Amino acid sequence: MIRVLIVDDSAIVRKILSEELARIPFIQVVGTAPDPYVARDKIERLRPDVLTLDIEMPRMDGLTFLRRLMKHYPLPCVIVSSLTPRGSDLALEALEIGAVEVMCKPGAAYTVGQLSVELGEKIRAAARANLNVPKLPKSTSEPLSLSRTTHKIVALGASTGGTEAIRRVLEKYPHNCPGTLVVQHMPEAFTQSFADRLDSLSQAHVRLAEDGDTVQQGLVLLAPGNRHMVLRRSGARYYVRVKHGPHVHYQRPSVDVLFNSVSRYAGKNSIGVLLTGMGQDGAQGLKSMADSGADTICQDEHTCVVYGMPKAAVEIGAADHVLPVDDIAQKIISLAERTDNLG
Repeated sequence: MIRVLIVDDSAIVRKILSEELARIPFIQVVGTAPDPYVARDKIERLRPDVLTLDIEMPRMDGLTFLRRLMKHYPLPCVIVSSLTPRGSDLALEALEIGAVEVMCKPGAAYTVGQLSVELGEKIRAAARANLNVPKLPKSTSEPLSLSRTTHKIVALGASTGGTEAIRRVLEKYPHNCPGTLVVQHMPEAFTQSFADRLDSLSQAHVRLAEDGDTVQQGLVLLAPGNRHMVLRRSGARYYVRVKHGPHVHYQRPSVDVLFNSVSRYAGKNSIGVLLTGMGQDGAQGLKSMADSGADTICQDEHTCVVYGMPKAAVEIGAADHVLPVDDIAQKIISLAERTDNLG
């Protein structure tokens, strides 16, 4: 049973979240709080396992509270934020501070009924999170260099904890990086802000993928929320399709969907990377890539927030290399510099 404390200044939101989470067998809502001051007292008294936390609140904003919490009483937090651009930016900042997951409040994003399933899974992931993962400050070293043109395709997938892991990889990417496709399990409302933030931190160009985009050196394409992204090929040109489709492992976009398409169309001309996350999405797809001749990399347990997806891949023999997140960019570049084979 996962003990949850709900922190939100809206009485309506507190009521909705309490009622929906009460329907989930493995969750017990032990209390609610309208602001961080009340939350602080209830944390000491009720000892919850996970917090759901709004960001924009009176008396003390959620980010200030989260910083203090992570310093003095680390506790897994799921950010439940609004759909505004400011809300999206603040939610991403909360992930940098130490929040484990982020999702939108019910409304335009999804119905109240969908909320309970989505939030329940995020709370389950948060409860299993490793809060002792070494913090990853912004890199002060120079980006890596790629000595020659490469036609290798990099496919990278992540879930819980992945926003910071992806940041750490892309901060080291050179301006002429291999063409890279990224799937991060994230609500649709936050993907544009995430792409913009990555673009500001990387020497490579990072943006949301659009249907028909060419995969090319120096470009990182992030799957939009609520859309699968797959690789296709026409002659020597690789491009992506962005489409609807059924959820895979309860996810859309799904890492397996991307990896399976890369296995089929790029094969040994590709590199697969599976980072931190709960569940098994990406494990079978990475195995398919490995079987097709691709180089494959998994993040190691010590640096994962949740060692679920990489563990599942390692257990089925899908990983050629298991590395700390800080070493993954260098491995990608060294593998990309091998002789290309366009098949």
